Amino acid sequence: MTRHPIERLIARADAAIVQEDFDTLIGIYSDEAVLVVKPGMNASGKAQIRKAFEAIAAHFNHTLQVQQAGMKILEAGNTALVIAKTVVSASNMPATDRNATYIFTKNSRDEWRCTIDNSYGHELLQYKNS
Repeated sequence: MTRHPIERLIARADAAIVQEDFDTLIGIYSDEAVLVVKPGMNASGKAQIRKAFEAIAAHFNHTLQVQQAGMKILEAGNTALVIAKTVVSASNMPATDRNATYIFTKNSRDEWRCTIDNSYGHELLQYKNS
């Protein structure tokens, strides 16, 4: 079975995060994308998202590991909702499962781009200022 193009993009994003290849990583996002950095803190737009990932890499001593342990994609027209079990770990953090939600939108060139990256998923509901 052929993998959905979004699955391939997410795999590429995960590899780029681990390798700290921020140029490749930022190419996966739309210009107006939003990244949930942590509950209560978002980065908007490619410049802020890049800075956020650079800070995240430093925070985790440049040892961040990200992988997907399951994923469902619900697609309607040029929009897709991705529900994923994302496993995040680093030298200063044990492996943590997150029930992530991502939104992808297909642009005018028929390319999928991430518009909302929320690796915390519904966990955001537990925080007042998220």
